[in-house]
Amino acid sequence: MVTFNDFSLREELTRAVSEMGFETPTPIQEQVIPHLLSQPNDIIGLAQTGTGKTAAFGLPLLHNIDVAHRHVQALVLSPTRELCMQIQEEFQKYGRYMRGLQTTAVYGGVPIGGQIRELKRGAHVIVATPGRLIDLMERKVVSLEEVEYIVLDEADEMLNMGFREDIEFILKNAINREHTWLFSATMSNDVRKIAKRFMSEWKEFAVAAENTTNENIDHQYYVTNHHNRFDTLRRLLDFTPGIYGIIFTRTKNDAQEVAEKLMRMGYHVSPLHGDMDQKMRSKVMDRFKSKTLQAIVATDVAARGIDVNDITHVINYELPEDPEVYTHRSGRTARAGKSGICMSIVSPKEITNIRQIERIVKSQFHKSDIPDGAEVVRKRLFYHLEQIATAEPQKDFANVYLSTIHERFQDMDKDELIRRLIWLQLKDTIDIYSDAKDLNAGYDTDNRRSSGTVRLYVNIGEKDGISNAGKLAGFVTDATDIEGELITRITVREVSSFFNVPATAAEFIIAAMSQKKHKGRKIRIEEADQGGRGGFRSNDRGGFKGGDRGGYKGGDRGGFKDGDRDGGKKRGYHSQSTDNKPYKKRERTYTGKKRK
Repeated sequence: MVTFNDFSLREELTRAVSEMGFETPTPIQEQVIPHLLSQPNDIIGLAQTGTGKTAAFGLPLLHNIDVAHRHVQALVLSPTRELCMQIQEEFQKYGRYMRGLQTTAVYGGVPIGGQIRELKRGAHVIVATPGRLIDLMERKVVSLEEVEYIVLDEADEMLNMGFREDIEFILKNAINREHTWLFSATMSNDVRKIAKRFMSEWKEFAVAAENTTNENIDHQYYVTNHHNRFDTLRRLLDFTPGIYGIIFTRTKNDAQEVAEKLMRMGYHVSPLHGDMDQKMRSKVMDRFKSKTLQAIVATDVAARGIDVNDITHVINYELPEDPEVYTHRSGRTARAGKSGICMSIVSPKEITNIRQIERIVKSQFHKSDIPDGAEVVRKRLFYHLEQIATAEPQKDFANVYLSTIHERFQDMDKDELIRRLIWLQLKDTIDIYSDAKDLNAGYDTDNRRSSGTVRLYVNIGEKDGISNAGKLAGFVTDATDIEGELITRITVREVSSFFNVPATAAEFIIAAMSQKKHKGRKIRIEEADQGGRGGFRSNDRGGFKGGDRGGYKGGDRGGFKDGDRDGGKKRGYHSQSTDNKPYKKRERTYTGKKRK
């Protein structure tokens, strides 16, 4: 059997991989890693998400990095910021013992300033979404002239999201590129065209899909506003009194904080994360396996060593940043032929992530309402009734205490005794949930005129028949039933638009419009980038600069000038723009130098 120790990786990488618990490589890793270590030529890897592609290209990539040279030597392109962050985190783990190694992730949806500062400090490897990378190239912050290795991860997904021109532009400007490694779930015509145009003779590796989930798992999701996430978790725990499960968080700090809050409230839980020493982690696992704990609050890395067959529930306190991790989380339940439930707590804008995971795991998710207070009390009532009905007291207990019990309660009728017993079990729950609020996400009409506003991006504009601010406002009100006067500072562009709404209504509007289509085109709506070219800047005279290409998954690549050209003021909608100059597409230049 092949192990990672059989590969000729540099000692620092072998040590890190061993400490991460990696022993036997996956099929794609077993095929690709030794080939790239001996012949790092162009390759195509065909494998589904969840088959270990990151290590398959990441370990050979880091193996070939020369940390003594401070320039950018390798570039990894991925379709989403979540995947960018995941790859960056994995690279940091692999390269923890490579002294001086610098890896940087750049992606849209966040202010660009911090990424610029990080890049100026130096990077050997950049992990990027195509749009944000081009933005940085045009700002002269990133140069690809000395890049030798380029990895296209999830190439088919990038092309599906409209990144074809961006990918071509990036590859053309990597003039000294020696090796291109393309990874994709499918070999579509678009993927093949990219390969034929930009890759030399390549070797192809393919493995079968391994990412379908257990059919015995019931996948549920609960939609709440972000600030109600913990209260929702607590309510789900109370609504599931017999739970024996794992609560997953993204970070070690979250695992510790959530566990501590639950413990203070009387729940039998414990954190499990990498900052705990091995002795403490072993103690937690012993308590969990003996069912002294009803749940552990764990990070993905810490949970790798958990091998328990009786877990009834997995709860995603937050969805994993990389959708493929969901498969590993949910697979902790429904083992040994048993059934299980995987619950996910999501905000309205994360519903699109649920749809993406559904496609990956090939299983339908069920939207469930967060139970109200009365439902929680009723569920726990039936639970205690069942516990009493099925209890089998020890014989010695009856012999020793039965006469004392009869003597104490001989004047109390059976119904009154039962009522008091149940009250003792439920009184704390009743106190907590006597006036419980509705945690299901929705539009809070009582607070809708809050002074806080959120700027939203939507992928429709003049080319879609939305020729002015009034038409955009009409479309939003029709799709969401909110009042038109709540929509302010509208900017309509050629293929996208921006508008402000009260912060309390933003998540509701995103959720409602994400389910809509306009002339057969699916609506994509999200919070606008608050920094960089896609976001509002205080020194921008009230206007918006060109679209953040990384933030909107291949959106307005040309960089539109400020201005709602039709001037949406006729109907009382105030356009943010002050510059009415027509759109002028930025020209991209290519050096003309040929690839070596």
